[in-house]
Amino acid sequence: MSLVSPGKDSCRRAVARYAPRSFRVRGSVLWLGLCVLLCGLPAGAQSQQSPAAMKAEGPVPDAQGTGTPAQGVLPERQSPGTISGVIVVPTGAVLAGARVTLTREDQSPARETLSGEEGQFFFAGIAPGPFQLVIASEGFATQTIAGVLHPGEDCVIPQIMLALATAITQVRVELTQVEIAQVQLSEEEKQRVLGIIPNFYVSYIPDAAPLTAKQKFELALKNTIDPVSFGINGAVAGFEQAGNGFSEYGQGAKGYGKRYGAAFADSVTGGFFGDALFPSLFRQDPRYFYKGTGSKRSRILYALANAVICKSDKGRWQPNYSGILGSIVSGGISNAYYPPQARGAPLVFEGAAIGIGASAAANIFQEFVVRKLTPNLPHSAKP
Repeated sequence: MSLVSPGKDSCRRAVARYAPRSFRVRGSVLWLGLCVLLCGLPAGAQSQQSPAAMKAEGPVPDAQGTGTPAQGVLPERQSPGTISGVIVVPTGAVLAGARVTLTREDQSPARETLSGEEGQFFFAGIAPGPFQLVIASEGFATQTIAGVLHPGEDCVIPQIMLALATAITQVRVELTQVEIAQVQLSEEEKQRVLGIIPNFYVSYIPDAAPLTAKQKFELALKNTIDPVSFGINGAVAGFEQAGNGFSEYGQGAKGYGKRYGAAFADSVTGGFFGDALFPSLFRQDPRYFYKGTGSKRSRILYALANAVICKSDKGRWQPNYSGILGSIVSGGISNAYYPPQARGAPLVFEGAAIGIGASAAANIFQEFVVRKLTPNLPHSAKP
């Protein structure tokens, strides 16, 4: 910091105080002459005075008779000063736009400024005394500098270098709706009654994310080709063989093969149309959403209603177009491989109605029994 002598430029301050404003603007020559006149006259006059006269006169009293300088002359101990400096970064380049805040211990209002294009800042008219500078800029560590300003001093702060701020990175990872649906679907694919029978089309999460069309097809395929599904179709064909159902197929291995083929074709077409294609077209969810709360009556009504209604991909309840049409289309296709006595439109619609009733019964079974027999429930569905 540089220190300016209190007596320096006294002639200039004298001109500023005593010269009329109109006179001060006439040019450097008149200003210089007046300066010489004001600075020279007191010395000459004093040299001609006798010691007695000087003693008699004494100092010019102020308005309070204290003998201090005349009113209008600011004591040197109260002369304001300036504070300036330059802000740079670790590479040595100047930093423009840094916020510099000047505060004082006398509780005077804080002053702020921004560093200029050359990194410079400047405060003028600062009263003497302790001060504090706070330099802040985005991306850099805030720096505080304290000092004391002397009367009339032009305080130049040594070059201020702001260090880079410590990097604090917050990463928030959020799964997309598709990713959430995939996670929930993976948990559903672990659901097996008694740990064996697939129970993929039941969601124990009431607000589960909707499935994409791709996920609906993948779920239908996984359910169809599951080894247990092949075994169930084999059991159905065996019961029909034992009861001589669809007698036109005959008995023996050939008859059993036809019955097994028909049962497997029903599961494939029903899953493709009722659980994948139509749900994708109508944007409906083919799953049953477990209720699990409320009175038994409300749960029974909920299970029965879900045979003819379903959730849309937006979470709204609506008629189950995809499930009903899937049954009808699957029944129509079955006319190609069932015996003539089991064909025809009336049988197709009769089969669809029977399918709705079977779905209602299965939903009641899901609501009150299946959960107790399913060991691998989603984590969010556990009590």
